[in-house]
Amino acid sequence: MFIDYTKVELRAGEGGQGAVSFRREKYVPKGGPSGGDGGRGGHIIFVVNPNLHTLRDIRYKRLYKAENGKAGGPNQKTGRDGSDVYIPVPPGTVVKNSETGEVVVDLVEPGQEFIVCRGGQGGRGNARFKSATHRSPRYAQPGLPGEQGVFELELKVLADVGLVGLPNAGKSTLLSKVSSARPKIADYPFTTLQPHLGIVKYAEYKSFVMADIPGLIEGASEGKGLGHQFLRHVERNRLLLFLIDICENNPVKTYEDLKKELYRFNRDLQLKPSMVVRTKCDLAKSGEINNKGWNVFDEPFIDISSVTGEGIQTLMKMIVDKLNETR
Repeated sequence: MFIDYTKVELRAGEGGQGAVSFRREKYVPKGGPSGGDGGRGGHIIFVVNPNLHTLRDIRYKRLYKAENGKAGGPNQKTGRDGSDVYIPVPPGTVVKNSETGEVVVDLVEPGQEFIVCRGGQGGRGNARFKSATHRSPRYAQPGLPGEQGVFELELKVLADVGLVGLPNAGKSTLLSKVSSARPKIADYPFTTLQPHLGIVKYAEYKSFVMADIPGLIEGASEGKGLGHQFLRHVERNRLLLFLIDICENNPVKTYEDLKKELYRFNRDLQLKPSMVVRTKCDLAKSGEINNKGWNVFDEPFIDISSVTGEGIQTLMKMIVDKLNETR
């Protein structure tokens, strides 16, 4: 199951108590203070694992708690630090503070680590408080509490090319044609309910990642039809492909509606390069399709058929050229 959102409670460990102790050795009847410091509490650390593609494992464990630091000991022995807790997440994970909505960190690079909650500092032992005027301090500091909070995790798919279109526009069929991805395909809307990624190879040792984003509907930018869950995955794409069915009666309105939903969700998406692709051109047989709506479509577009393969190679070359321009 593809999980791209979850909420977790994180609690770093508390620092260990400082020790109150005095030297007790033979022939040293009045040894000085020797209490050691407490150990640091364990941190909560996110680490990016490129082999993960979903937040599923985190979703079913809502509370993560690190170990407390150990108390200090005699002879100025420092207590052991609490064990850190590492939480593996897929690339593209955004961590937000649940209360403020503030983005804490955007985890993109494989192997990247980030301490989201720091363990409390260990308390100082009584040996630390010895002075010329106070030779036998009988107190030590308690450990400090660790940081804690509730955090939201959002996964935004990392892909070079994002396929955008209405339900049943042919996005999944195109992805299955040019890559080894096998999304569910059927002749009815909303077949795709979660993003699918495919690796498209276009030369020896060269490839790009294509993402099939579930179909958008009017009002998606306001959350209708799980719009926000789908649109967040478009933000990472370097190139957007607007797929429009050749059978659309009003392709101009369809194109404008798609752009409107994207740009309402995130204004910066206007800056991304894009292309228009007219799909299902195998249906354009004589007399079957009324192309009047396309006669007033001003944007340049490329015709493809994922069934017959028409136009696929030309489209792939155009995509590669666009990606090279923006690299």
